[in-house]
Amino acid sequence: MQTENRLFDDLVKFMNGAAGTLAGVGREAEAGARSRARDWIGGLDFVSRDEFEAVKAMAAAARDEADALRARLDVLEAKAAPAG
Repeated sequence: MQTENRLFDDLVKFMNGAAGTLAGVGREAEAGARSRARDWIGGLDFVSRDEFEAVKAMAAAARDEADALRARLDVLEAKAAPAG
């Protein structure tokens, strides 16, 4: 009876150790995968939201300026057209 308990105790200790080791390996694998994904994504030319919004605002301002210049050009061309 004593040996059976000891055998089960040793088996339980072994299984607990193996479970802890496997959990550690899983955490290491997850951390490695996250690191590789972060490196891969970082290597791509993604822009941040702030950069995107800044360029979007610049494009809108340039579009407004182009519209204003087009209107001025239309007025100048109308004045320069021969009356006839």
